[in-house]
Amino acid sequence: MSDKMIENNQVSIVGEVVSDFTFSHEVFGEGFYMLNVSVKRLSDSCDIIPLMISERLIDVNADYRGAYIRAAGQFRSYNRHEEKKNRLVLSVFVRELEFTDEEVENAKTNQIFLDGYICKPPVYRKTPLGREIADILLAVNRPYGKSDYIPCICWGRNARFASGFEVGGHTQIWGRIQSREYMKKLSEEESEKRIAYEISVSKLEYLES
Repeated sequence: MSDKMIENNQVSIVGEVVSDFTFSHEVFGEGFYMLNVSVKRLSDSCDIIPLMISERLIDVNADYRGAYIRAAGQFRSYNRHEEKKNRLVLSVFVRELEFTDEEVENAKTNQIFLDGYICKPPVYRKTPLGREIADILLAVNRPYGKSDYIPCICWGRNARFASGFEVGGHTQIWGRIQSREYMKKLSEEESEKRIAYEISVSKLEYLES
């Protein structure tokens, strides 16, 4: 795998393990498992971030809940087919993992850098309180012709700037991964609580089309 492909998608998080391992899939005999980590925000709330980890990196039969880990890797997406529709599933694909102490400088517990291309027209809007928001969907290239599709949310000046981006535009983003709960309506009577993941953008640059 080329280093350039790894450099365009870099994630580093530190957080508390809050789940057991669950099996995800197997590739050439190597099993991959999901693990949830709680990462503190500056506001004292938390984001629950899913990690995808190879069984070669850690003992997936052990219970690590309550332990603090530092994970580095890439933020990846894949389409899961369910209920006649495709659903975008996002997680951190872990390349390096280590156990750490609880006390970590907050600003460094959740960092991401992405270098990709705008693949849908940005959606710009204002909240009822007048706060400016822009949603963008970034395609980040992977080796072998694959791409990850990553939703990003910009605020204030960044939102105004991003609202002018064109589809195909080359963009670099710095920020943090955030989770938010929402209710998905399944039928007239039935709803389900789900978690969406997106990048909260702190800085962005528009390079070229």
